[in-house]
Amino acid sequence: MSSIAETELILNPDKSVYHLALKGDEIADMVILVGDPERTHQIAKHFDQIQINRQHREFVSCTGWYKQQRITVISTGIGPDNIDIVMNELDAAVNVDPENRTLNPNHRQLTIFRLGTCGALQSEIQVNDIVASSVAIGLDGVLHFYQAWESNGIRGLENAFIEHMNWPGGLPRPYASSATERLLNQLPKAFHKGITITAPGFYGPQGREIQLKCSIAHLNENLTRFRFDAYKILNFEMETSVIYGLAKLLRHECLTLCVAIANRNTLQFTRDYQESVDLLIQQSLDYICNLHES
Repeated sequence: MSSIAETELILNPDKSVYHLALKGDEIADMVILVGDPERTHQIAKHFDQIQINRQHREFVSCTGWYKQQRITVISTGIGPDNIDIVMNELDAAVNVDPENRTLNPNHRQLTIFRLGTCGALQSEIQVNDIVASSVAIGLDGVLHFYQAWESNGIRGLENAFIEHMNWPGGLPRPYASSATERLLNQLPKAFHKGITITAPGFYGPQGREIQLKCSIAHLNENLTRFRFDAYKILNFEMETSVIYGLAKLLRHECLTLCVAIANRNTLQFTRDYQESVDLLIQQSLDYICNLHES
């Protein structure tokens, strides 16, 4: 087996992966990804015991125990580009031998959750409701840079979306990636399940207009009206498509849970952001710890 070059996988002097500054044994099999570095501490305060606290740039990590479940929480910062770093380095930390720089013979699978905030696109989703992303449609283009990428068998969804949106040829082709079915099947019934749009930006790519006009006319209205079989688009966020796509390629499980802090259709916004996030954290931790193998 050939060694991975130092320029391809950069390690720190202590053999931790470059950006996350973590080693494989410091990462639990259950991983929670959050955008905001402060949210790492917001989750870790619920832990019964903390083993690892680490910070490098915007990547704040904590590994500890919650109700007999070992969990690692990592902040990713905002956007698909940061997720590309986090997912590749998470896998490298647990599946590459840092001494000889070769893949370990036995693959270690992680179960990865993104806990985040989102803007709802359907009027029935209330502020503080929790949305689970069954499928993510990525507008970012990151997965197209991976030769092994395939559309999880849902090319029909991509094509229907492109046709419905009259998607401009000058933008990256939208791609669809899906959550792990086992994790979806054990969700609380109160959680909404459907399609999430992963946008590569917060303003124009999500149809917001302050001074600059969005290049796609009626973006949000058309997203809200889209239907594919039993699916409809529930929300906007900025990370899930890359998590799902790279998890498939790297053979990890994944699921995104987001609390709706706004409804772009009804123009409602949460009155207490921290309370909304706390609600997501508590319900998600309980769900994660009640998961069983199927």
